[in-house]
Order: sequence, then structure tokens, then C-alpha cells
Amino acid sequence: MPHRHSTRLRRTLVALALALLALVVAGCGREGSPPVKGPKGSELPTYPVAKNFTLPESPTWEKAKRRGHLVIGVKEDQPYLGEKDPATGVYTGFDIEIAKMMSAALGFPPDTIQFQTISSANRETALQNGQIDMYVGTYTINDKRKKLVGFAGPYYMAGQSLLVRTDENDIKGPQDLAGKRVCSAAGSTPYQRIQAEYPKAVLVAYDTYSVCVDNLLTYQVDAVTTDDAILLGYAAKVPEELKVVGKPFSEEPYGIGVPRGDNALRFALDDALAAAERNGYWKKAYDATLGLSGAPAPEPPPIDRYPAT
Repeated sequence: MPHRHSTRLRRTLVALALALLALVVAGCGREGSPPVKGPKGSELPTYPVAKNFTLPESPTWEKAKRRGHLVIGVKEDQPYLGEKDPATGVYTGFDIEIAKMMSAALGFPPDTIQFQTISSANRETALQNGQIDMYVGTYTINDKRKKLVGFAGPYYMAGQSLLVRTDENDIKGPQDLAGKRVCSAAGSTPYQRIQAEYPKAVLVAYDTYSVCVDNLLTYQVDAVTTDDAILLGYAAKVPEELKVVGKPFSEEPYGIGVPRGDNALRFALDDALAAAERNGYWKKAYDATLGLSGAPAPEPPPIDRYPAT
């Protein structure tokens, strides 16, 4: 009897240890999940820095010149677009490459950029109060925002879509969201579109999409909605757990946010984007970052050189 009791006790202890280990492993996997995954530094293009570049008509550029570098607002939780490695503090992704090539075109070495993570809800404020010189982070150009900030570009055309778990078969498009818990970033265009056009969805908002994705993986929400470029990045990290469903149901032209009224800076960035598209740097940047999700490089959208404001 004592032998049987000790055997059962050992089995119980082993089972508890395995269960604890599984929880620890799962907890590690979920922290900041999906895990950071992006391009290696050696695979990224380098951008020639413009020599003797000046832009005295731009107060933003003049301030950066005195400082010695640009301060650029970005996202830190969007795979292949704008993502920060928590271990190294290094930012990678297509938006980060756009920021680097713009810095080089304005005469600032890309390795001098000071990146600042700014949430969607705080972009306009950060530009208006001079906290950042520009913003490059899946920033959709629209008429409402043009009243608050300026935009160069667009440099990419995305479209709103839906991310669900691979075991989800009831959601195939936005028409299936009635009664479903749908997560998006507070203040974002995708959040506002679901609110206006699909009011029967149960909206959940957080500052970052990474929190939305964590909640999706843990069955606290049924779907995450934002631009397909962002969602493809998350799905590519854990394809056994996540998938993008349906066709894009919007057009989201990504632009570079600048302080409103700094038309000299805006037009200089438009020129730099056009040059990067012609000389191949735009495609090299895409292939080394967002292209890793499996989506081939599209044609860049036409640049909107709207009149000075």
C-alpha cells in the first residue's frame, strides 16, 4: 500500500510540474504575442544621405537641423510594418524603412533618427505640440485629419480587413460581425468605420493592436479589425492560430504626417517618395519587410500633392 501511495504521489507531482511548465511556456509565448519576427539588418537596404541639403522654408526641418537629427513617431507593435524588439530596442518594418529613406533624403543619416512610439489616438497631438517632426505609422490620409495635420504621400494603399482564429468559421466578412466582439485601436479609422457601418458589432478598443491580438488568441474577442497589411503580418507569425478572412472593405492611403502648415517639408517628402519609387528603393524596402508576409509588392499609389494650407 505505501508503494502504491508513493507511486500515485509521484505521478501527481509530475503532472503538476508538467502543467506548471505548460502554463509558464504559454505565458512566455503570449507576452507580446505573436513573437517579434522581422527582417535581419543585413537584408535591409541602405539609403544615400543627401549632401548639402537645406530647407530653410520649413521650421520643422530647421529645428531638426539645430538638433542634429529627426524625431519620428512610429508604431511598435505591427509586424513587418513598425515593430520594436523589446530586447534590443531596435525598430523594424516597412514604415521604419520609409522613415529612414525620408531622413536620408532630408540630409540626416538614418542611424541618427530618434524613434518615438506614439499610439493612434495621440498622433495629431504629438505633431501639433512639436513632440515629433513627422509620423510614419500606418497613418491613413483623410479630409478630417488634413484639418489638423499635413500629409505627404500616400506611400502605400491598404484596405480594412478582419483577423480571426483559424478555428473561427462564422466570420467571413464584416457582414458577419453582429453580436461579435471586435477589437481595434482607439481613435483609428478602422474602429470608426465599424462603429458607423456595422453598429451591431460589439466594439472593444485598446491603444495598440498587439493587445487586441492577445485578446483574440485568448478568446476574449472574436475578431481584430484594421488594415490588411497589419493583419497579414500578425497572421504570418502564427499561421496555425490566426487567419485573415474576406476581402478588404475600404481603401486606406498611408501618408507621412507632418505639422499642418509646414508645406515646404510636405512637398520635400513628396519629392523624396517619388524619387524612391523611381530608383527602386521603395520596392527594396517593401521586399525586405512587408514582403516577408508573402504578399508581393503592389504598385505605389499616386502621390497627392494637394495645395498648400
